[in-house]
Amino acid sequence: MNISVVIPNYNGENLLKKNLPKIIEELQNYKDGDVEVIVVDDASTDSSESVISNFIHSASSGQISSFKFIKNKRNLGFSSTVNKGASIARGDILLLLNTDVYSEKGLLTPLLKHFKDEDVFAVGCMDKSIEGNRVVLRGRGLGSWQRGLLIHRRGDVGKKNTLWVSGGSGAFRRSIWEKLGGLNELYDPFYWEDIDLSYRAQKSGYKVLFEPESIVFHEHSRGAIKKTYTPFKVKTIAYRNQFIFVWSNATDIDIRLEHLIFLPYHIAKALLRLDMAFFIGLFSAFILLPKVIEFNSRSKKMFVKKDREVVASVQE
Repeated sequence: MNISVVIPNYNGENLLKKNLPKIIEELQNYKDGDVEVIVVDDASTDSSESVISNFIHSASSGQISSFKFIKNKRNLGFSSTVNKGASIARGDILLLLNTDVYSEKGLLTPLLKHFKDEDVFAVGCMDKSIEGNRVVLRGRGLGSWQRGLLIHRRGDVGKKNTLWVSGGSGAFRRSIWEKLGGLNELYDPFYWEDIDLSYRAQKSGYKVLFEPESIVFHEHSRGAIKKTYTPFKVKTIAYRNQFIFVWSNATDIDIRLEHLIFLPYHIAKALLRLDMAFFIGLFSAFILLPKVIEFNSRSKKMFVKKDREVVASVQE
C-alpha cells in the first residue's frame, strides 16, 4: 500500500525544524509500499522554504521515494492548500499531518490495517493534545443536531467509531477522496472542513474510524491559526463555517425546518450577548450561499444516509 504524506505549512519554520525530522524518521520504517512526502507552503513569509529544502536530499533515500514541494503564490487557506497537495499525490492513502504534529513510533501499522476494508474512507489518530501544562486525549469526535445546528464535541477515546477524522492527523483513501471532491474550499482559511468531508463520506455510505494505537502529539498553541489570527477573527470564521456546514450537508426535512425555525432564536441570543462575531459570521455565510447551494446540489447525489442516521451511528 503506497502512501502520500501531505503536509500543509504556513510560517512554520520552527515547527518544521522540530517535527519534520521525526516524521521522516517514522516514515523510513515503513516497508509495505512506497512513501512520498508532499509539503505545500501557503505563501509563507518566513524561512520555511529554505528549511524544507534542507530535508529534500536526505529524505529522498530509503523508503521515501520522492519529496515534493509546492509553494502557493498567495495565501489560500487550509482546504485549498491540502487539496493542492492531494491533487498531485500518487499513493493509495493520503496521510495528512500538520506541521504542529509529530508521531510516536509505530504510527502507520495500526492506522493502515483498517484500509483492508474497501468501504473505509478515513482513519484518525489518537491526538495527544498539548494544552498548557496538560495533555488532553483527542481524535475521536461526536456530534448531535440541536436547534438546527450540528454541535460537535470530543468523544471518549475508548471506541473506534467517530463522526470525523482530523485533517491535521488522519489517513484517507485517495480514490474515495477524489470521488467526494476532497475538502470543501468554501471553509478556507480553516475549521469545519474535516468534519464536513468525514460527514459527506458517511452520508455517502463509507466508513470513518478512529485508531487509538496510532498516536501523534499536537502542539495546538504553536500552530499557524493562533499565531496569525486574533481570537475574534477565529470566532467569526467558526460561526461562518458552522452555518456553511448545515447549508452544505443537511438534507433531512425536519433538520432543515428546525434550522429555519431556530435561526431567529440564535440571532436573539447573539443580540443579548452583543456577540458581533456571530453576526459577521452569519453575514459572511450568506454571501457564500449561492456557492454553498451549488456544492450541496453536487454532494447530495452521493448521499445514501439521512443526517440523523449518521449522527446516531456514532455514540459515546
